Amino acid sequence: MNELRGSGTASGCRFAIVVSRFNEEITDGLLRGARAGLAEASVRDEDITVIRVPGAFEIPVTALRAAETGRFDAVICIGCLIKGETPHFEYIAGAACQAIAAAAAATGVPMALGVLTTLTEEQAMERAADGPDNKGREAALAAVEMATLFRQLQEGIGE
Repeated sequence: MNELRGSGTASGCRFAIVVSRFNEEITDGLLRGARAGLAEASVRDEDITVIRVPGAFEIPVTALRAAETGRFDAVICIGCLIKGETPHFEYIAGAACQAIAAAAAATGVPMALGVLTTLTEEQAMERAADGPDNKGREAALAAVEMATLFRQLQEGIGE
């Protein structure tokens, strides 16, 4: 029996980070966490491309376009949606998450979901704080694992 598993080290892998400017104080914290996670995985700065978009709704199409270039082993999607008094939150959250999954399926490029959907700004700030529980860091580590797993699959390791 063969078992494949991604690695925690992604030296030589290239990553795009698509990050929303909306709720920028929070998304900047998530971006710092993602960059810290990639650094932990031995990813060089020159192998990271940060792409800023206006909001969470623009993340999926940008992630799709980045993946289609063939330049990246994985795409990390970062945004923050905080529930308000209207149903807008539900529409954008659902659309963004489904479209990110569809973009990954369409391109075959792993996409890590680092889009927060919280009830309050305080919850979002907690999840974007520096440290091991930062959700941007967690998304980056998931992207590292998937990128290295897909490299193994491409190279036929385990056959």
